[in-house]
Amino acid sequence: MSGQFADQAAALCRLAAVHLGWRPDEFWRATPADLLSVLPRADPATQPPTRAHIARLMELDAHGRP
Repeated sequence: MSGQFADQAAALCRLAAVHLGWRPDEFWRATPADLLSVLPRADPATQPPTRAHIARLMELDAHGRP
Protein backbone atom coordinates (compact mmCIF):
# COMPACT_ATOMS: atom_id res chain seq x y z
CA MET A 1 0.00 0.00 0.00
CA SER A 2 2.80 2.45 0.80
CA GLY A 3 4.25 1.97 -2.69
CA GLN A 4 0.93 2.98 -4.19
CA PHE A 5 0.80 6.11 -1.99
CA ALA A 6 4.39 6.97 -2.89
CA ASP A 7 3.70 6.56 -6.61
CA GLN A 8 0.58 8.71 -6.45
CA ALA A 9 2.25 11.37 -4.32
CA ALA A 10 5.18 11.53 -6.73
CA ALA A 11 2.81 11.89 -9.69
CA LEU A 12 0.91 14.71 -7.94
CA CYS A 13 4.17 16.40 -7.00
CA ARG A 14 5.28 16.30 -10.67
CA LEU A 15 1.90 17.69 -11.72
CA ALA A 16 2.20 20.55 -9.24
CA ALA A 17 5.77 21.28 -10.34
CA VAL A 18 5.04 21.25 -14.07
CA HIS A 19 1.67 22.98 -14.12
CA LEU A 20 1.83 25.20 -11.04
CA GLY A 21 5.54 25.84 -10.70
CA TRP A 22 5.51 24.53 -7.12
CA ARG A 23 8.74 23.40 -5.51
CA PRO A 24 8.59 20.15 -3.49
CA ASP A 25 8.37 21.98 -0.15
CA GLU A 26 5.36 23.95 -1.44
CA PHE A 27 3.68 20.73 -2.54
CA TRP A 28 4.24 18.98 0.80
CA ARG A 29 2.97 21.96 2.81
CA ALA A 30 -0.23 22.13 0.74
CA THR A 31 -3.38 20.28 1.69
CA PRO A 32 -5.35 18.20 -0.82
CA ALA A 33 -7.93 21.01 -0.80
CA ASP A 34 -5.19 23.50 -1.74
CA LEU A 35 -4.17 21.34 -4.67
CA LEU A 36 -7.73 20.82 -5.88
CA SER A 37 -8.49 24.54 -5.62
CA VAL A 38 -5.73 25.50 -8.06
CA LEU A 39 -5.88 22.66 -10.58
CA PRO A 40 -8.30 23.04 -13.48
CA ARG A 41 -11.41 20.93 -13.27
CA ALA A 42 -11.90 18.24 -15.89
CA ASP A 43 -14.32 19.19 -18.64
CA PRO A 44 -17.05 16.50 -18.75
CA ALA A 45 -17.26 16.97 -22.52
CA THR A 46 -13.69 15.69 -22.87
CA GLN A 47 -14.18 12.68 -20.62
CA PRO A 48 -14.65 9.26 -22.20
CA PRO A 49 -18.18 7.86 -22.10
CA THR A 50 -19.08 5.48 -19.30
CA ARG A 51 -19.98 1.84 -19.93
CA ALA A 52 -23.58 2.66 -19.07
CA HIS A 53 -23.65 5.47 -21.63
CA ILE A 54 -22.18 3.24 -24.33
CA ALA A 55 -24.69 0.49 -23.51
CA ARG A 56 -27.54 2.99 -23.76
CA LEU A 57 -26.30 4.26 -27.15
CA MET A 58 -25.98 0.69 -28.41
CA GLU A 59 -29.51 -0.09 -27.25
CA LEU A 60 -30.90 2.98 -28.99
CA ASP A 61 -29.03 2.17 -32.20
CA ALA A 62 -30.20 -1.45 -32.18
CA HIS A 63 -33.82 -0.29 -32.07
CA GLY A 64 -33.40 2.33 -34.79
CA ARG A 65 -34.29 5.28 -32.60
CA PRO A 66 -32.20 8.40 -32.13
